[in-house]
Amino acid sequence: MRVTVIGTGYVGLVTGVCLAEIGHEVVCLDIDEKKITALQQGFSSIYEPGLEEVMQRNQMENRLSFTGDYTVGCKEAEVIIIAVGTPSNPDGSANLSFIKDAAENIAVNMKRNHTIIVTKSTVPVGTNQRIKQWIAGRLPLSLDFEIASNPEFLREGSAIEDTFQTDRIIIGTDSEVAAKKLMNLYEPINAPVLLTSIQSAEMIKYASNAFLATKISFINEIANLCEKLGADIGEVAAGMGMDKRIGPLFLQAGIGYGGSCFPKDTSALVQISGEVEHRFDLLESVINVNSRQQVKLVQKALAHFGSIKNKKAAVLGLSFKPNTDDIREAASLEVIEKLLQQQVDIVVYDPVAIQSVRSIFGDRISYASSVEEAVRKKDMAFIITEWEEIKTSQLENLVREMNDPVIFDGRNCFDLRETEKVKMDYISIGRRPVLNRSAKIPII
Repeated sequence: MRVTVIGTGYVGLVTGVCLAEIGHEVVCLDIDEKKITALQQGFSSIYEPGLEEVMQRNQMENRLSFTGDYTVGCKEAEVIIIAVGTPSNPDGSANLSFIKDAAENIAVNMKRNHTIIVTKSTVPVGTNQRIKQWIAGRLPLSLDFEIASNPEFLREGSAIEDTFQTDRIIIGTDSEVAAKKLMNLYEPINAPVLLTSIQSAEMIKYASNAFLATKISFINEIANLCEKLGADIGEVAAGMGMDKRIGPLFLQAGIGYGGSCFPKDTSALVQISGEVEHRFDLLESVINVNSRQQVKLVQKALAHFGSIKNKKAAVLGLSFKPNTDDIREAASLEVIEKLLQQQVDIVVYDPVAIQSVRSIFGDRISYASSVEEAVRKKDMAFIITEWEEIKTSQLENLVREMNDPVIFDGRNCFDLRETEKVKMDYISIGRRPVLNRSAKIPII
């Protein structure tokens, strides 16, 4: 099947590469000329394990190509997938300007009758109908088209696996022709398909992300309560997760969620609710809890030391989660900013996200090329992202490099029994502090 994917960001590129991998003839289109040039040369525009290898293979086998020309991308396509960004406006609503630009360019350049226009971008309920109007307003009367909503559920860092081993494929459309065509498109993936109305498909994406964000904020609030009551959040979460109605996923206490989806989609859903005069109290609380949780470690440091002015700190992990270079809404940015306000001397380390952070903070902070270099001669270390190389670090080696070691672990990377064997203070989330360096008990 001839498929065009508009937008080569995270969702668009992964979608295009994976559709080519299952045998379709795919053109990925983007108006960013530098990005297209790099993709044509076989260089992925995003960091995603395994993606570049699969992309290059499909380019060599002539199933995948890249262009910045809408005429080339749209004229022969049977299915056109819109996967452009929908960033947040200042009020939290979704900015649909890129969606509208894509729709109007499709209308001008589409030449095939009964082309199916699929929205994979996360958009508010009702957007697909607006897309239909935008296209119809510019399309020649001799052509007809169908629309469908096909939300994605990809996790950064495991997107290829999520594509081929997905829990479900959602197809929202009022057209039987479009439904059958899209079921054929995804047939090689062999996943359950749910056919819905367009509006339901649009809502499923928002509802799914809002629920997962709620689960994260809930377990973090339980963790904060555990600290005050002497319970252990690891044990509590394990006991909760054994209940089939709850399940173990997204019950890892930490310093909150970030990335391109949860913060944007929760804010957008609150805004959508307000537009129909429904106050989403629960989701507003989820957002507020997450905002507070992201700076929890700095509060713990202030409580532990009294003052952290002029102290030296290592910040370990900068991306919002492991196996990605994405720092959008990452807790690390909030932590760094708060530490700078306290006049802390900061060195940061991340396997892949250093340059992105450097573009924000410049020479206000320093940058290390390894965990060991980052912690050397530091008074404290903050673990922000649970990269494997951080989780598997030998604590003895880390603290040996530090001045008078205190570790604030925002992801509970280490077993408390192991931390008790090392001369350091170890303070995590929802668990008792281990104070082998001093007798001072932090008050949180």
